[in-house]
Amino acid sequence: MATTNSAPLLRATGVKKSFGDLQILKGIDLEVQQGQVVALIGASGSGKTTFLRCINLLEEYDHGEILLDGEQIGYRDEGGKRRRLSEAKVSGQRARIGMVFQSYNLFPHMTAEQNVMLGLTKVRGKPKAEAQEIARHWLARVGLAERSEHYPYQLSGGQQQRVAIARAVAMEPRLLLFDEVTSALDPELVAEVLAVMQDLAKSGMTMLVVSHEMLFVRQVADHVVFMDGGLVAQAGPPGEVFENPETPRLQQFLGRFQGILTPAA
Repeated sequence: MATTNSAPLLRATGVKKSFGDLQILKGIDLEVQQGQVVALIGASGSGKTTFLRCINLLEEYDHGEILLDGEQIGYRDEGGKRRRLSEAKVSGQRARIGMVFQSYNLFPHMTAEQNVMLGLTKVRGKPKAEAQEIARHWLARVGLAERSEHYPYQLSGGQQQRVAIARAVAMEPRLLLFDEVTSALDPELVAEVLAVMQDLAKSGMTMLVVSHEMLFVRQVADHVVFMDGGLVAQAGPPGEVFENPETPRLQQFLGRFQGILTPAA
């Protein structure tokens, strides 16, 4: 678990994002300490995925500031105006932020090992032999040592998602983003992916997780953020958020998971 007596690894202040006339993010403030697992929960359409994509610069945010290690992501201030950084600079920042998607996004013509190696050779510039060693290490870590030469079509959905996690972690990101990574999986495959995420959390990986797996959130997250209508409606330790919902919207949302969530021992 992270300590909270130092500057946060990630700090978002007043982040706003619109698509045309539709404002999705209305001023998000959030901090993530190094080594912390922060979970974003909320109904579909509350802005969780859009916020993650802004952190990784897959979406440009309109207003506010996102800092990683104290460095503004995507922009610089120049003469009181915000200027977009060069693509080379943005690519360098993005390489420090790993992201695992709902849909795996593996290259179908590459083996599991080759999928993990690609970023290590093309982005990190590592020699092939070193990249292969790292890839094999992480595939073994996620329980796929015997599947390294398999292509995505030869793997189950859960196995493909574990390859995607290995690919992201192998790049040694400062922050790892998870966007509903179990939502496309059959129920019996969800547990194997959550187990890998829990193992990463125990190892000290800094993680920002969007998930509807409330029991996982309750057990693994250090901090829970409930988003509603593009705003942070409530945030705090899991026990506080789950046991003392302050708004009717959060009460209604958690009510969908009755029978799954039980008070912590």
